[in-house]
Amino acid sequence: MLTRRGILKIGAAISSSALKPTPRLLAQEQGRNALPPAIAGLKSMRDQVRPITTTERRGRIERARQLMADRKLDAIMLAGGSSVYYFTGIHWGNSERLFAVVLPARGEPFCVCPSFEEDRAREQINQGPLEGANVLTWHEDESPYQLLAAGLKSHGIVAGVLGVEEKTPYVFVEGVGQAAPALRLLSARSVTAGCRMIKSTQELELMSIANRATWNVYKAVYESLEPGMTQSDAAGLVSEAYNKVGFRGFATIEVGEYTAFPHGSIAPQVIHEGTVVMIDDGCTVDGYNSDITRTFVLGKPSDEMRRVFDIVHRAQSTALQAAKPGVACEAVDAAARKVIADASYGNDYKYFAHRLGHGIGLDGHEWPYLVRGNSLPLAANMTFSDEPGIYIRGQFGVRLEDDMHITEDGAQLFTPQSPSLEHPFA
Repeated sequence: MLTRRGILKIGAAISSSALKPTPRLLAQEQGRNALPPAIAGLKSMRDQVRPITTTERRGRIERARQLMADRKLDAIMLAGGSSVYYFTGIHWGNSERLFAVVLPARGEPFCVCPSFEEDRAREQINQGPLEGANVLTWHEDESPYQLLAAGLKSHGIVAGVLGVEEKTPYVFVEGVGQAAPALRLLSARSVTAGCRMIKSTQELELMSIANRATWNVYKAVYESLEPGMTQSDAAGLVSEAYNKVGFRGFATIEVGEYTAFPHGSIAPQVIHEGTVVMIDDGCTVDGYNSDITRTFVLGKPSDEMRRVFDIVHRAQSTALQAAKPGVACEAVDAAARKVIADASYGNDYKYFAHRLGHGIGLDGHEWPYLVRGNSLPLAANMTFSDEPGIYIRGQFGVRLEDDMHITEDGAQLFTPQSPSLEHPFA
């Protein structure tokens, strides 16, 4: 599914492609030059990856059952998406056809699957913790919702409470509700988020690899950029760099006044000396995401650019120092926001226009969020972005983003902070 960032990325690439490429890139397209040395020197990181094991996924299911018991849920329904992958290892996207995994609080899990997809589903089911699970199949002229209701009834669940994964399409929720009117349908977020918010050692390792890979890619791209390049040129370098490290990733690149748009612009842009450049996004490693932003200048930045960078850097550091178990999510946002307000860049959201950070893991943005109004206390092994910014419309913006994980007594970034506009990877 296309996200807003994805749409902007595609639009920027299309718009930028009409601009004149640099001589170096023209030479590359004609096969006269190899990759830039910094990108050519990148090494594959694939051999560092240890996938999540079936044993760990079984533990996740048992944790989910504990949470279901605590919250008096009789079962949860997971449609396609990241939560299905988290618990079962099954990669399955949502369409108009219902594929669902049902995890009862007691008894064996079962799946509801289009009949023509059964073989594809069983291939994945039998490689994970649901090996041998019952797969209820339906033909195109049959109701998958009636089938799911029958599966619940076979587990003795007729008038109980069914938790529904919160990203499930409404059409599926409506269908189940009509097929099983005696069931009470509630969000399963307390279970899915309750499990996924706290990362295991293996999850943290995969996220660490993803973050290091993105940092290595950004550094190589930065060292390969030249004045006169377009967004499309820079995006091409990012793609080549991720190919070298061995992971799927991408980045949006914004230049000059368009760096004041937190998620960029579709306007064609060209990199010049002395202008601010912002590169954002990340990659996935065994499904786990990184999300990093670097802001820098090729050449010499202005005094105001340096001042804004230093304020944002202090805000990021202050948030990192404030984050520790027991501290409310909103307090970390407030700590960073105060630094920016005290430096005369406005109270509230005037220049720092978004929350401080989002949870990250199998989804690039997931629970919980570092934002005013979220009083949830931090806990060890939660993971977040730490991304304060100052955006001055019509001039430039600066955002610094690194991912952090909460430790037993504080917080740590997965990647080194950016020290300056001139030397972002020093």
